[in-house]
Amino acid sequence: MDILAFLAQGFAVALEPQNLLLAFIGCVIGTLIGALPGLGPVNGVALMIPLSFNFSLPATGALILLVSVYYGCMYGGRISSIVLNIPGDEPAMMTTLDGYPMALQGRGGEALGLSAVASFVGAGVATLGLALFAPLLVQFAIRFGPAEYFALFVLAFATIGGVTGGSLVKSFIAAFLGLLLGSVGIDAVSGVPRYTFGLYELYDGIDFIVALVGLFAISECLIYLEDIRGTSRPTLTLGSAMPGVRSAGRCAPTIARGSLIGFVAGVLPGAGAALGSFLAYMLEKRWVGRNGRFGQGDPRGVAAPEAGNNAAAGGALIPMLSLGIPGSGTTAILLALLLSMNITPGPLLFEQQPEMVWGLVAALVIGNFVLLVLNVPLVSLFAKVLQAPGWFLMPMVVMVAFVGVYSLNNSAFDLYMMLGFGVLGYALRKLEIPTVPVVLGLLLGGQMEFNLRRAMSISGGDWSILWNSGISVGIYLFAVILIVAGLAYAWLIRGRLQ
Repeated sequence: MDILAFLAQGFAVALEPQNLLLAFIGCVIGTLIGALPGLGPVNGVALMIPLSFNFSLPATGALILLVSVYYGCMYGGRISSIVLNIPGDEPAMMTTLDGYPMALQGRGGEALGLSAVASFVGAGVATLGLALFAPLLVQFAIRFGPAEYFALFVLAFATIGGVTGGSLVKSFIAAFLGLLLGSVGIDAVSGVPRYTFGLYELYDGIDFIVALVGLFAISECLIYLEDIRGTSRPTLTLGSAMPGVRSAGRCAPTIARGSLIGFVAGVLPGAGAALGSFLAYMLEKRWVGRNGRFGQGDPRGVAAPEAGNNAAAGGALIPMLSLGIPGSGTTAILLALLLSMNITPGPLLFEQQPEMVWGLVAALVIGNFVLLVLNVPLVSLFAKVLQAPGWFLMPMVVMVAFVGVYSLNNSAFDLYMMLGFGVLGYALRKLEIPTVPVVLGLLLGGQMEFNLRRAMSISGGDWSILWNSGISVGIYLFAVILIVAGLAYAWLIRGRLQ
């Protein structure tokens, strides 16, 4: 009954005209950004954070806007996967396997309609899980002390290979770089400047938002400038999305299985939507066996990964809100927003600001229906965005980035920092070093160091306090299990590509 009361309070917040408008705007913008190949939810959310500060949005409104963009990007990522055979983001990679063959067969509209319904169900399962399980996780997290929180941060970094799906060594190099960047500024205990090089602008540390926009948005523009090609784009007749809505009924068991698998994958720290999409597709393929035509345009090959990645996207919000540990790259960006507003996610968030948490849950329910209404009748309109030339889209991205970052502090230094992080992000991507671990190191490094120092102060310098409790030992064991799972996932991916 408490959950129902909190949900009623949340809907009262979400149905306020301003929050309702922000949810709608976020859904539309997110769908458009998600449809653009290469941008994806991480870049979309990172771009919108400076704008939320520019318009002086309250914390609840800003979070509703960005999470709506997040959900919209997860919906929109399937459009370029099906129409162009180019994943809008990493989780949409599996959708190309059967979505594009359906489009070549003249069933593109059916694939888009089916994927919209599967995304709706997957996101709905995740939102329900967020309402039911996040409060339970909070009750457990209340028992955490500094040593247990330090173990959680170790878990976040130990499983970062699962987020990136790439080389574990390169992931740890990136995480170390993020930790190094996170140590810039005045030391909170000794008051000594660290790595500031005499620049007073760095005494407060590196601004999360400036770093994020540079690492993702600016580096994406640099990659685009390098990869300009004069190749023509395929033109397909999409048709109506209604056949896809009808086929969703026949794919209902597939959607249900994919949603549950994706939700579990999303809740695991370091797993994320990519793993949810991959597991949902591969397990459904195993389940169907010889009765399927996976890879040749089987509708179940579209329904399973779309349900899985959207359920995982919502599930990743649970550890972020209840423990302060991001479950994916995009939730790491959302964590940056909350920290920049002096809001610390964790067990106390549900007690101190329930209107924000439950307003977010209610806004997700509303936004999910908005996305379904937008994506079924307007699939052809959204698909046409893909025909816009890159020379028009990328300057718009750069303009939004510069205006948004400058508006944060009216500082030209921030613009130079953004460009510097853009070059850094470009270099990392050319070296195939993931940027998400850099973000996590920058965001979590300060809190990780703070909890380590608190634990050492309590124990008088005895390191055994870090593994004395059963909770800490369990978290360390869980980290080992997820590292092994991440290595197995990377091995499976390589095996499928060979």
